[in-house]
Formats: sequence, C-alpha cells, structure tokens
Amino acid sequence: MTLDLCNYKHKAHKAVKEFWGNREASKERQLATGKADQGERSGVTSGKNMNGFLSLIVDIVRSNGLPHAEIHTNRAMLTLPGYFRPTKLWDILVIHRGELIAAVELKSQVGSFGNNFNNRTEEAIGTAHDFWTAYREGAIGNQPRPVIGWLMMVEDSPKSRKAVRDASPHFAVLPEFQGASYLIRYDLLCQKLVKEGLYSSACLLTSPREAASTGEFSEISHMTSLKTFISSLAGHIASESSRLG
Repeated sequence: MTLDLCNYKHKAHKAVKEFWGNREASKERQLATGKADQGERSGVTSGKNMNGFLSLIVDIVRSNGLPHAEIHTNRAMLTLPGYFRPTKLWDILVIHRGELIAAVELKSQVGSFGNNFNNRTEEAIGTAHDFWTAYREGAIGNQPRPVIGWLMMVEDSPKSRKAVRDASPHFAVLPEFQGASYLIRYDLLCQKLVKEGLYSSACLLTSPREAASTGEFSEISHMTSLKTFISSLAGHIASESSRLG
C-alpha cells in the first residue's frame, strides 16, 4: 500500500503561518483588553497555535486507512491514564474499535530558551516513561503497542542558534552537548527520545518570527524531519488498518 503523506509540506507551511499569526493575534487581543501576560506568554495562552499541525495529523489518519477512527482533539476527550500520576492530557488521540492507535504531543518554544529547555526535556521524558509503564501495567487494556509522537516547533533566532556553555564542576558534559546551541540540543533530544524507545517518532521544526507571511521552516536532521515523522505515523495507521480491517 502506498502511503498518502497528504501534501504535508504545503500544509506544514500553512501551519507555520497560523502558528505565528495566532501568537500575534493573541498578543493584540490581550493588549486591547489591558490584560497582557508577561513576556512571550501572551502569545501562547490562546491554546490554538499548533492547530495547523493537528489538522495535518488528522488528514494523515483519515487518508491512510482509518477514515472512521475516533480522532480526539477536544480537551475533554484527551486524557489517558498514567502510572506515576493518575492521568495525562495529550494533544491528539486516535482510537479505533476501543484500541488506542496513536497519541501525539505538540509543543513549541519562542524565546526564554534557557528557562524552558530543561523543563521541556523533563516533560517529554516523563510523559513517555509514565505512558509506557501504564501500558505495561494494562492501563489501556491488552492491545498492541500504539505509536506516541512528539513534535516541537522552536523559534529560529540568534539566541536559539548561539553556542551555550555549561558548568559541570565534577564530571564533563557529554561531548555532543558541549557548546551546542538550543536548536542542536532540541534536535539531540528528539533523536535520543526515539533511540531510547520513548517515542515512536519525534520531530523538530525551526522557524523565524518573520515566517508569519511565508510559512518558512527548517529541519536540522533527517531523523527528526517532518517527513520522517509523518511517514512513521502514516505507516502505522496503514498497518493498523490492515490489522483491524
């Protein structure tokens, strides 16, 4: 079966435009009401910045063999049980005939790189470890392994590209991290999340603020590219379609 990647590049450019446009619109609305959040937070509190990527994932599921699957994007329907905590809220869930087919997290970071990189890293690792432990313990029933994905959009700027120094007085930082920018660190994170089996696929996209008009985005490595991410998801959906069809 040939996989349908749903013209993903075109839709990704559109999603990037929406990402930056929604951030700016959110800031303007808050300024108009006199209730703007501090710093970059005013651009993220609308909760709709990654909706273009949600739509792309929905298209991939519908076009690769599961047109009648339950695809949940509404907050009230996005909770899965955990192991170390009672529940976890995901960004999109795909369920078919009572089985979880896929769960995906969509994250972004604009500015405040030093403050948020470690938080994002710990969140990504913790979410995956909690999920797979809950799966092992039967929290979602006795079913084949679903796919879980992690897609990250990071601002491409001088600050995110700048080499970062770390202080580790007792033991040396791993070589790949020495002098690595935050963009490189996020790429390494995504690669390691997949290599360690924590996520089925992990994607890193970078984009400058000026991309609100162009939809411009870049990728750092083949392993964390959008095509790799989308192809992995489409392949799993097609496989599950054959199994459950």
